[in-house]
Amino acid sequence: MTRARVVVIGAGIAGVSAAYHLSVRHGVSDVVIIDPRPPLTLTSDKSTECYRNWWPDPSMVGLMNHSIDLMEELARDIDFGLNRRGYLFVTANQDTLAEMCDQVVRTAQLGAGADILESDALSTQFPFITEDALGGVQVHRAGWLSAQQFGQSMLEQARESGVRVIAEVVNGLEAGKVTTGAGTTLPAEEIVIAAGPMAAQVAGLAEIDLPLFSELHLKVVFRDHLGVIPRDAPMTIWSDVQHIAWGDDERDELEKAGRLDVLGEMPVFCHFRPEGGGDSPFVAALWEYDNRVVDPVWPIPTDPLYPEVVIRGLTTMVPGLEGYRDRLPHSVVDGGYYTKTRENRPLIGPSPGDGIHLLCGLSGFGVMAAPGAGDLVARHITGETLPEYADAFLMSRYEDPAYLSTMLETRSGQL
Repeated sequence: MTRARVVVIGAGIAGVSAAYHLSVRHGVSDVVIIDPRPPLTLTSDKSTECYRNWWPDPSMVGLMNHSIDLMEELARDIDFGLNRRGYLFVTANQDTLAEMCDQVVRTAQLGAGADILESDALSTQFPFITEDALGGVQVHRAGWLSAQQFGQSMLEQARESGVRVIAEVVNGLEAGKVTTGAGTTLPAEEIVIAAGPMAAQVAGLAEIDLPLFSELHLKVVFRDHLGVIPRDAPMTIWSDVQHIAWGDDERDELEKAGRLDVLGEMPVFCHFRPEGGGDSPFVAALWEYDNRVVDPVWPIPTDPLYPEVVIRGLTTMVPGLEGYRDRLPHSVVDGGYYTKTRENRPLIGPSPGDGIHLLCGLSGFGVMAAPGAGDLVARHITGETLPEYADAFLMSRYEDPAYLSTMLETRSGQL
């Protein structure tokens, strides 16, 4: 192999999507993926594998709507478990419910829809939810899928279109050339950095400074042998802060262990969804109560308390889970890194390096954004018509003083 039209650095779901859209949908021949790990190794099945078009930002709604369109199109030919079970945001706080109702109106104007459920409707449709809940918002265009099967389907089609995969470390990068740890130099007309948590490190090889940082986010899958969570439940999210109801002895032990992080006020958005098919007893759950910025390492560090903390948090919303208080169910913890920008918009498109494109900063929405983001970077490379939201994801946005001012003012983590 002496050269390539496009080299994609990174074989996660974003890199695979870029290669798929370049080769299969945009007809680019001679595309190469480089990654030291097998494709789809790191984070593609480490999240809840969910999707939604529910965002407070018109550019994100546009990107996600297109991304979901592409997923639904592919799902017509290949079964990768795509459903539209929805998201359900629940609150027991009147002010929060009012804010959520306002958000329904605003987001509907951006192209995303949801239903407002008052307490009676909520309890009728979802009787497993606490009676303390005052209401909720049910998002329409949302659900989940098998990210591994989805990624593999794109990868197989890309390979059939001539995409090649090289299992090498990239240790040299400059305009028009990639160098691997084996000493191979691969000239390329265009390069895409889709290296997930390692994107900043890879870009640094070309002296490109990316405004990215990483957080470790864990996930627990537990066996709901008591059958508390209905198998047809949506992704269900508690939208209030809370305090875990530890017993006195438990609090003493946690204080002795220095675990003050789980003794005070805990953050919003403890959430779960059913995992597996209709006969599966498993539930996937997440709670992002430790959002420290970290340097990515593997294997990922885990928290031995994580299953108990998450299940205790979910009990506030689903009182039936109290049955696991004295004896936790069998569970498995894994996770991955959210690598993101300050305002939580991804970087998609040309970089300051000549011929080097970015597909990174996909935070915790990599699975749902991958199709739209892969198509967008392919359009930049091929010179095809760009969607109206394309400029919102360029790195050059940081050269706009007005954008920087708005970014610093945002408190939601999403413009």
